[in-house]
Amino acid sequence: MLLDFGKLGILKWVLITLCILVALFLILPILFIVALSFGDSRWLIFPPPGWTLDWYRDLFADPRWFEAAWTSARIALSVTVLSVVLGLLASIALVRGRFRGRELLRAIFLMPMILPVVILAVALYILFLRLGLDGSFAGFVIAHLVIALPFSIIAITNALEGFDPAIEQAAILCGASPWEARWRVTFPAISHGLFAAAIFSFLASWDEVVLAIFMASPMLQTLPVKVYTTLRQDLTPVIAAASTLLVGLTLVLMILANRLGRRRSA
Repeated sequence: MLLDFGKLGILKWVLITLCILVALFLILPILFIVALSFGDSRWLIFPPPGWTLDWYRDLFADPRWFEAAWTSARIALSVTVLSVVLGLLASIALVRGRFRGRELLRAIFLMPMILPVVILAVALYILFLRLGLDGSFAGFVIAHLVIALPFSIIAITNALEGFDPAIEQAAILCGASPWEARWRVTFPAISHGLFAAAIFSFLASWDEVVLAIFMASPMLQTLPVKVYTTLRQDLTPVIAAASTLLVGLTLVLMILANRLGRRRSA
């Protein structure tokens, strides 16, 4: 028995070491990019010979970068609102509904998470060419909504499945209308799911590059597309500065989601 516990202890430390190595393998390239964004060399050289904030000044002084970031923000916010609203309606139907084909409908909603994004991008590009939506703001929003909606449905569905519908029925018996009971009882109870859906939907749109490349036009480019096109033309630390801001925003939103989850658990 002691030998078994000893083997389990060794296996535990082996697994911990492997997890640390994998985490370092994934995180170190990001840390290198952050360091390069503060380097004073005009080329991407690591380790940087010195440190400076000039690349961030150049980034904020260039209106093209600001325009790309504003475009990404407008698209991501629009996608977030639509994804949460449509995801809420779809989740109520999937959790509360009793109709044939419910599981098939759930699988169809989640299919964009399984399909390779390149195939999805080509299919949407061909469709939008026929509809005249290629390179338009509406085309961007619809394309990003396709990939953001599954995350919203998963988050809200999980929250609804953990909510006791008897509480909502009790509010109706006390005199509330069905929609008033949902608005004052159900929605506040699943607010953590709505918040998680909003964050993941925003990030799915904000960081998306493959769909954005197919949807982009000379007059409308998102920030990831701007980073990609600039990377092909000129390797300057301004790209590292823009990438660092992208990573920073993603990290802040994930921390907020984690804090909310812990608060709900407490």
